[in-house]
Amino acid sequence: MKQVALTGIRQMQLTRANEPTLKSGDDVKIRLSSIGVCGSDIHYYSEGKIGTQVVKYPFVVGHECSGVVEATGENVKNIKPGDLVVIDPAVHCGTCDQCLAGRPHTCRNNKFLGCPGQIEGCLGEYIVMPSFTCFPVTGKMNPVQAALIEPFSIGVYAVKLAQVADENSSAVIFGAGPIGLSILLKLLADGISNVGMIEPLEYRLKKSKEIGARYFINPEKQDVEKEVQNQEELLVDVAFEASGEQDAVDNALKILKPGGKLVLVGIPPSAQYTFNMDLMRRKELTVVNVRRQNHCVEEAIDLVVSGKADVEKMVTHHFSLDETPTAFDIVEGYKDGVVKAMIDL
Repeated sequence: MKQVALTGIRQMQLTRANEPTLKSGDDVKIRLSSIGVCGSDIHYYSEGKIGTQVVKYPFVVGHECSGVVEATGENVKNIKPGDLVVIDPAVHCGTCDQCLAGRPHTCRNNKFLGCPGQIEGCLGEYIVMPSFTCFPVTGKMNPVQAALIEPFSIGVYAVKLAQVADENSSAVIFGAGPIGLSILLKLLADGISNVGMIEPLEYRLKKSKEIGARYFINPEKQDVEKEVQNQEELLVDVAFEASGEQDAVDNALKILKPGGKLVLVGIPPSAQYTFNMDLMRRKELTVVNVRRQNHCVEEAIDLVVSGKADVEKMVTHHFSLDETPTAFDIVEGYKDGVVKAMIDL
């Protein structure tokens, strides 16, 4: 089969590999249909690491995907060949303290698709995954929508953790990339329409306007604190940080009202933030960390199927598997108005 592997910093190569095979009665073999290029993939592409997770070349990244089932192990009952499936890229053990506590996303033995040292990614024609990671959606959505369930489920989980009080609450999102837009889609689906978007790229602000954000701030051209206060005299209830930028954290602390919540979703390149603890303490702010998603895939699917969340609005570019290096170059460089790029097989 064809696959695309990282071979160095900003280097990718189209190669041939053996098709994966079923190794367990619970396995599912899937022919990939659609693959999303994620920001974490770009970190591995441009930096060769995320924090302590360092790429050993060659390595195949990619974890946002959908595909059609080709074969199943003898124990698989809920999925059959021919089914289009959403794929949850996280493989938990089911037996550790975290799994038993209902936290499979922080499983002590978690292995993640496209994560160095764990599971080789999905930038190829086939993958094999455990059946519990596969959610059949045949006739309910198309392959692109199905692949977008993974990033959207993170937005769903972030809003769930934020515990936004009601429809009268105010929120701001830092970063109008796919995760920030996923948060926006979930907020709007919940009837929370008082949402501001803070983003330095004008074309991404425009995209957030198309989806339904109420107001828009460019932090490179405007004073964030002043502009938010013009919209919300008492400041905002919740700030979602989806950019991974220190400046966003600094501004979030300024625009949150006392008792507000800062929800950290983005991945900082340096793997650390600094906080103005004097301001945080005086305002008694709550900081919430988001680790991927937890039990939100089915809710994300339901929101898309019901039409409450149109995830395809995020998509701006489509590429073939052979064009994957071009796709990564465009996404890394924020070129050509890219928001979400998809690899179509």
